Amino acid sequence: MATISSYPFTIQPENVDFTLHASVASIISYMLNVAGTDAHRKGFGVEALQGHSFTWVLSRLAVDINTQPRQYSNIEIDTWVNEFNRLSSTRNFKMRIGEDVIAAGVSQWCMLNMETRQAVDMTQLKDIYERAMVAEPSPITAPARLRDIEPQASVSRPVVYSDIDFNRHVNTLRYIDLIFDSLPIELIEKNNGMRLDINFIAEALYGEVLTIGWTSEGNVWQFEISSDSGKKLCRAKIEFK
Repeated sequence: MATISSYPFTIQPENVDFTLHASVASIISYMLNVAGTDAHRKGFGVEALQGHSFTWVLSRLAVDINTQPRQYSNIEIDTWVNEFNRLSSTRNFKMRIGEDVIAAGVSQWCMLNMETRQAVDMTQLKDIYERAMVAEPSPITAPARLRDIEPQASVSRPVVYSDIDFNRHVNTLRYIDLIFDSLPIELIEKNNGMRLDINFIAEALYGEVLTIGWTSEGNVWQFEISSDSGKKLCRAKIEFK
């Protein structure tokens, strides 16, 4: 069994929003960057998979944010893998300032064949994963399975160059930006923390037109993103504290 890995960061000006606190997209970006760095160091990063025409894709994510750190705050992110099976792997995160946990996350990943765009049986990584596993529970409940919604409002936009990543599909953080761009700015400014669940269902590709639909009831907002072909791409739920 491995141990929890920790990575230090300083919140940079390009990672904060108009409140001078790290945006939600930036908090998630720090977590996902740590996931990539830690996987690389332990032998199962993207570059190790690409030689076999495989890659990692995020299937579900849950993040619980208590405090968004201010610009120039020094933070640490703890990360560990504690579950692994044929179809998915679970990686966990704690973002800390000193000993105070200000955010935590649980992410579920699958391996994709870049040529067929189909999921790959991950048992071929069993030996590597067994050495990387940590006997520590997830810091929050697993990402929820989200259902269809009937949107109260929506907006559409095309997938453009700046949306796509090395997997040639819309980047995770772009989905986060699209969701938060749909919220009232006063809600973002005055929030006291939140829980975000997001499910990725299908790939969004360059040239497609995305429709972002949403509904709200009290402090809960739900989102669904689909393509112009009617393909469901992503669902998300935000519960503000």
